[in-house]
Amino acid sequence: MLDKKFSPERQSAFAARFEAQKIAFGPVVFQCVRYAWKRGMLQTLADAGSAGLSVAQMAATGRWTEYALKVVLETCLSAGVVYLEKGCYALDKAGFCVLTDSITQINLDFNHDVCYEGLFKLDESLDTETPIGLKALGEWPTLYQGLSQLAEPAKTSWFAFDHFYSDTSFPEILPDVFATAPRKLMDVGANTGKFSCAALAYNAAVELHLVDLPRQLAVAEESLKAAGVRERAHLHATDLLDHSLALPGGMDLIWMSQFLSCFSEPAIGSILKRAAAALAPNGQLLVMDTFWDRQRYDIASYCLINTSPYFTAMASGNSKIYESGDYVRLAEAAGLTLLTTRDDIGYCHSLLRFAKAGTPA
Repeated sequence: MLDKKFSPERQSAFAARFEAQKIAFGPVVFQCVRYAWKRGMLQTLADAGSAGLSVAQMAATGRWTEYALKVVLETCLSAGVVYLEKGCYALDKAGFCVLTDSITQINLDFNHDVCYEGLFKLDESLDTETPIGLKALGEWPTLYQGLSQLAEPAKTSWFAFDHFYSDTSFPEILPDVFATAPRKLMDVGANTGKFSCAALAYNAAVELHLVDLPRQLAVAEESLKAAGVRERAHLHATDLLDHSLALPGGMDLIWMSQFLSCFSEPAIGSILKRAAAALAPNGQLLVMDTFWDRQRYDIASYCLINTSPYFTAMASGNSKIYESGDYVRLAEAAGLTLLTTRDDIGYCHSLLRFAKAGTPA
């Protein structure tokens, strides 16, 4: 277990008041910084170097009015995105991150294109534990029914966000997946089929079972066909919120990646019970997820904690980024025992390995 846990430093009263104003004006700063990035202001300042450019020089290009430049760059100045020296604006370190850092850009696009309008309904979503904000994107009971039908740019931004956090981890964990030489492997929450394709490519003998909603399985099937491995995969269309539906049995290994965080605690408990029942003798369950309490760096904990309101307002209404202990507690109640934990996978993942209670490790 990592000894370090996310705990921001205590603040003086004066500093705390300034931080409170940053919260109050957070949406304004977000939109202005995004505008400066998307409309090329930050790139223009980067090209100018440390000497920077005046508002008049930038306006002379014809790309922006002096009014727009003053409004946006002054907000960027307040956020440390640019600095002002001798009447010229230049790119500061935070602006450099916005301009060049992929995770910053992915988070900005995700929050703007997927979450921003819907988060206006966060209060109603929290009160009712239903994703009221999802109506900004479409008329579905949860986001998962609508993923394949999302309009652009929300669709691209959602998948870029999802894949960034998972794709950096997949190559690293395949030896863990096949450490027990499973012959029957089940991918629960198969999504676009990326993990399934990687697993089938890694091991030529494994038989793979994919479980997800029908529309998601249709997307995964296209991925399997494109990879030339469709004949080794079995598709099981299942709504796991229907607690009466069992999972296919006799599995040597069940894999869940960034999946359980899509559900409430009661739903997770039900899914884990059905997973335990689906395991063959000596079978194991591998859960890879992003736990905010198991991060080495505070920046990762911060990003993960602040992803939870997306789940509330947009995705399901009652799921979140969990602490690892929540999964362990729910797994134990489902008849599973934690065998091992591995941290520092990819950007921010941990891997929990479970077996049925009483099974030798």
